Amino acid sequence: MYIFKLFFSSATIMALMLTLVYPALEPVIVRAQVTDTVVVTQTVDAGIAISSPSDITMTHLSTTQNSAVGSATWTVTTNNQAGYTLDVHASTDPALQSGSEQFTDYTETSAGVPEVWNVVSAYEFGFSAYGTHVPAAWDTNTATDCIEGANVPGVDLRWLGFNGTTDIEVASSSSETGTSGIASTICVATEQDGVFAPSGVYTATITATATTQ
Repeated sequence: MYIFKLFFSSATIMALMLTLVYPALEPVIVRAQVTDTVVVTQTVDAGIAISSPSDITMTHLSTTQNSAVGSATWTVTTNNQAGYTLDVHASTDPALQSGSEQFTDYTETSAGVPEVWNVVSAYEFGFSAYGTHVPAAWDTNTATDCIEGANVPGVDLRWLGFNGTTDIEVASSSSETGTSGIASTICVATEQDGVFAPSGVYTATITATATTQ
């Protein structure tokens, strides 16, 4: 019985020693590590688009009908973060012609400054604009249409004559539009006052150009 106890005690001591010594004898594992990075580049190309509205057919002038108003709406869509400009120009000088006959381009009191529509002793053709990106020089009261009454040019709008075939800016933005774009409406008007416009079919070709800034 005494011998057994001695053996058990020796075994216990040996196990304890091995427990204490083994970690010191275990090989040391050294881990190596390297890193690398990648750069993700995504380019977004600037683009611009413009809608194509229908042609404008004005109410006929006659010996009893002295004015007419029409409109076309262009929607510009762009992702260009610097925005866009929208210009219009006529293809002829003056803009509205019929063979050798022509309407005088609307004559401003101060050349090139949009003003309240006013034709005196003449027959003239002019234009205006309204919309979110149209400056206040064209629209004093956030117009929603081109007319004051049927075929009467709107008094909240400011009107101008086409400057030959030179581009005239009617809207601009310094940032991109939404995906639905931004609409700008160009109003056109004719009036004869104190004198008849000669009979005939008169046409004007108006081009709208949207350009990224």
